[in-house]
Formats: sequence, C-alpha cells, structure tokens
Amino acid sequence: MNEIKLISGTSHPDLSAKVADRLGISLTNTLCQPSSIGEISVSIGESVRGDDVYILQSTAPGTVNDGLMELLNLIHACRTASARSITAVIPNYPYARQDKKDKSRAPISARLVANMLQSAGTTHVITMDLHASQIQGFFNVPVDNLFAEPCVLDWVKRNVDASNCVIVSPDAGGAKRVASLADRLGVGFALIHKERPRPNVVGRMILVGDVSNRTAILIDDMADTCGTLAKAASTLEEHGAREVYAIVTHGVLSGSAIETINNSCLSGLVVTNTVPLGDKIARCPKIKVIDVSGVLAEAVRRTHNGESVSYLFNNVSY
Repeated sequence: MNEIKLISGTSHPDLSAKVADRLGISLTNTLCQPSSIGEISVSIGESVRGDDVYILQSTAPGTVNDGLMELLNLIHACRTASARSITAVIPNYPYARQDKKDKSRAPISARLVANMLQSAGTTHVITMDLHASQIQGFFNVPVDNLFAEPCVLDWVKRNVDASNCVIVSPDAGGAKRVASLADRLGVGFALIHKERPRPNVVGRMILVGDVSNRTAILIDDMADTCGTLAKAASTLEEHGAREVYAIVTHGVLSGSAIETINNSCLSGLVVTNTVPLGDKIARCPKIKVIDVSGVLAEAVRRTHNGESVSYLFNNVSY
C-alpha cells in the first residue's frame, strides 16, 4: 500500500493536527507564506512521488480567497511532484452558497471552484455537509460529502431530553435534513418560513408546527451572521418552546455574530470544528463544539484502504 501523506494548509492547523494524530502519522513538512507583493508561495519539504496525498484546507472568515489559492498551489505542487493521487479534504467548501444563477448576470461560483480544483490536479474531494448536495455534480472526479448528522444525533442524545424535543428547520431548504434527524430520534419536527428583503437580512418568520413546552433544536448547515438563528429562536420562544438550541455544521460566525448570539434567547449554539473558531469560544459561553476530526480521519483511512465511506453516513467515528 502506498504511503499516506497528509498536508495541512494554514487555514485550520488545529484540525489538521487532530486528523494526523488520529491517523497515527505526522503532517508532511510544508511551507506556505505570502510574498512581499501578496502572492502565495508554497513548497513541499519532502518527496511525495508515488504517494497518496491528502491536503486538508478549510475556509476561515476573511481569508477564504487566500485559503483557496493556497490550496490550489499545494495541489499543483503535488501534481508536478508526481504524487500518485491527490485528495482535497475541504471540510467547509468555499463559495458553496453560490451554487446557482439566482439573478441575471450572476456567476455560479461553486462550479468555478470545482473547475479550478480539477484543473490544479485534484483526483478526489472529501467535504462535509455541502450547502447543496448537487455541487457534487460540478465535479468529474469522485466527491465524498460526509454528514455531521451522526455526531449531531449523538450530541442530542447526550445533552438534552431527546424524548421531549422537536427538531426545527430555520428555512424551507433544510426541511429534508431536519426530517431525517427527527425520524432517527423518533420525535416531531417543525419548519420556519422566512422572508428575506435582501441578503443576510431576515424579514417576517412564520412557524409551521408545534413546539410548546418542548426543547426546540434548530438545525442548519451554516451560521454566518446568526441573524436568522437569533430571530428563529425568538419566534420559537414566543410559541412556547421551553428552551432553544441551535446546531450547525459550519460555524463561520462573521461580523457581529458573537454579540447576536450572546444577546439572543438561545440556550446554546453547537458547532463542529470544520471552521477555525479562534477566540470566539471564549467570547461566547453559549458555544459548544463537536469534534469531527475522527470522521475526517476515518474517511481518509477508508479511502486509502479502498473501503466503503458510506459507513460514516450513519455511524459516529471517535
């Protein structure tokens, strides 16, 4: 079996270190630094010829474009160094919300990112909870879209009274995700219809379902400015919810998100560590973190050994 080489970008070194530790290997020696004119310079410090290379690079708020360019350079460096295969492990896929042409003369940026990754030399992609699963169709190489649902299910069972809760989607787009989780818990679900007068601004909210005297758990794939979550929590409280939690896969938490969460009626915001959180945990005591490094490491191991990855769709890997 060819050797695994795990390369870390600079966006989320903590997650990369945890994945390497779970695999029982060391991170490949690399150097990524900006030049004096702002260009990204990368170099691989050891041979990857004939090896299966896995490059882990997430997206960090404010540095998405730098992180993407760094990832493309790392991929191309491995390609020109004769790596046997190159897998891009991207826990939070960049530009995932720009997955369709929703207005005149708008780009489909998620497709553009897919084209760039393939042109650079990617032979396989591992990601988690894509904003739209159809993004997988933008690629001509295999894409494994892992789910945080097993980890979320485990957290709910460990931390709340699962028999007296209701799973809530903050918008119509997440109905399928919420229904799946509710079915596995054996509880009911509800839906919030929201109207957006403009991007990142939420207007009126209408609750469909019953949450009275129960623990309401909001489920979403991404928390950005958190305006939607805060207003949804307020709506649920107005309809008699005993307490409200929010669980999201990608805790981007940009702008004034921390202040919004602190001032909201949420009892807790649960996020995975697909995105680096920095000092946000210290600034917001409501934030709880689910570690998904075990899932990513197991996906890498199974891919390398030619085993099925679908096992991870329904099972927790610690």
